[in-house]
Amino acid sequence: MFASLLKATGLALTLAAVAGAAQAEPMLRGDVTVSAAIVTVGDLFEDAGLMAETAVFRAPAPGTSGVLSIQDIASAVQAAGIETFEPAGFERIRVARLGIEIGPDLLSGLIADDLRAKGILNADMDMDIALDAPLPDLIAADTQTPAALTILRYMPGSSSFSARFEVAGIDRPLDVSGQIQLLIAAPHLTRTLPQGTVLGPNDIEMRMIPLAYAESTGLVSIEEIMGMALQRQTREGVMLKPSDIAAPEIVSRNEQVTVVFQQGALTLTTTGKALNAASLSQPVSVLNTMTNKVLQGVATQNGTVTVYSGPQQLAGL
Repeated sequence: MFASLLKATGLALTLAAVAGAAQAEPMLRGDVTVSAAIVTVGDLFEDAGLMAETAVFRAPAPGTSGVLSIQDIASAVQAAGIETFEPAGFERIRVARLGIEIGPDLLSGLIADDLRAKGILNADMDMDIALDAPLPDLIAADTQTPAALTILRYMPGSSSFSARFEVAGIDRPLDVSGQIQLLIAAPHLTRTLPQGTVLGPNDIEMRMIPLAYAESTGLVSIEEIMGMALQRQTREGVMLKPSDIAAPEIVSRNEQVTVVFQQGALTLTTTGKALNAASLSQPVSVLNTMTNKVLQGVATQNGTVTVYSGPQQLAGL
């Protein structure tokens, strides 16, 4: 008896729910914005139920909108099986479609990605493009890939290029042409520094310059600059070239230096006057002021001059 009562109650509740669902009318949302190429029942109505994904209209072009009257909506949804709906006081609604503007920056990024994949651009490089003609006004569909590069004609060493793109939501391809300028990072001084300054990380910043200019003047890496000395006073913002730097002097001209003579286990030391400036491991002529003999050696650590020659040099000491 009790079980029969439960079954009867459950059946009654199920029938009531079905009847309530049948009586509930979809309610028009009002103005809507879509990203897909079609407008569905679920885009237009709340409580659309199982018919939410049913297509009823073609969406306007990306980045544009259109107006639908209640009569237009009623005719379209009737074909989808909706006989009546709650208009919520609207006589017409506006349907807008999202879009992404296709501009030079987006296209330039796609070309740069292609050149990186081909090894033409490395991590220290970038590029600028100049188009032969302005781009038409194009709005792509709002997708993860609004535009895709399908063809790129470009030869390294030649600035001219032509490219074809497919634009989401637009049937015809987009063809462009222009000039590509490759750029590369080059070291520039962050402040004005005097001749002989030994350069450190705070003295250098990397800036992009045209690759053609860098190749004509010579390019030096930041690793090669660290610990080197300026050959002349240099202003802030100047790009450093290989000719602007050299190993720092550890022996100055006319400086009193310690001279070390080494031959096998024999080591002798004396003092003298350097006749020329020298960096580490560079040759130095030293005058022994006691004998007025000139010795030939090389600059070594701590500003000493080491002589490695034979007995005649020893006699000169």
